Amino acid sequence: MILDVVRIPDPILKVPSHLVEPDFPELQSFIDHMVETMEHHPHCVGLAAPQVGKPWRIITVDASRIDKPGTRHGRVIMLNPWIVRRSGQMLLREGCLSVPDYTGNVLRATAVEVHGKDRNGRFIEIKADGFEAIVFQHELDHLEGKLFLDRVASLETDVFRRKKYS
Repeated sequence: MILDVVRIPDPILKVPSHLVEPDFPELQSFIDHMVETMEHHPHCVGLAAPQVGKPWRIITVDASRIDKPGTRHGRVIMLNPWIVRRSGQMLLREGCLSVPDYTGNVLRATAVEVHGKDRNGRFIEIKADGFEAIVFQHELDHLEGKLFLDRVASLETDVFRRKKYS
């Protein structure tokens, strides 16, 4: 089932998310729906539960869907993720399904180590760099109630209207 994507200014996008456990009712089917929703949207490489209406600490990431430099772990589903290490810096243009009309320049770490649980509750750690590291940081921001717009240096010079393709 494809879930509806929440868009700004919906208040759920600004609320920190709650911890979840694999035995939450309906959690496994919700994760499946998140993956289906991510894969339904062309060029979508990540999705966080708040973007589809749940204030839960769940992300899906698949940076291998886009040909960009960096690690490629394929599809990763994480419950309760957190970043334990960051290094380097890179300015990159970001977009978001929840902010469909704009992109923005955001300064992010070039490498991250992310810890969390898989969908069955087993501990996992991911070391990501390049584009994949950016995706993890973007999705974890959603879990804290932050959008890429909150990270741009200037709304006047670092935010751009998204091009429309016919």
